[in-house]
Amino acid sequence: MIQPGDTRTYSKHVTEADFARFEDGLVHAVCATFALAQAAEWAGRLFVLDIKGEDEEGIGTFLTINHKAPAFAGETVKIVATLIRHEGNEVVCSFTASVGTRLVADGETGQKILKKEKLAKVLASKQV
Repeated sequence: MIQPGDTRTYSKHVTEADFARFEDGLVHAVCATFALAQAAEWAGRLFVLDIKGEDEEGIGTFLTINHKAPAFAGETVKIVATLIRHEGNEVVCSFTASVGTRLVADGETGQKILKKEKLAKVLASKQV
């Protein structure tokens, strides 16, 4: 049984694929905010994987990220998700992303756990 304050950890090795690139090319040779966001969502999803049933799936509902410092290629970013609450089908976590003692980012993630059948209907109707 999970409880508020419980943590899950995910380590992300930064590669060139994580750099900030857009249609006009490379912006910075450091881990992009969107790559950190994906890693943060995964860290929170580790709680979802512990909770959901075989007939259920998680879906992201929100993400806040405060990008504070760079993470460079070859470094490993440690993302620690801390459960804030699990009420009904909602899972909300705070997270920190660090390289050693350097805080790279922090924020919160939200996910809901839905029956796969219901989620498929919602996505097929293109309505949220």
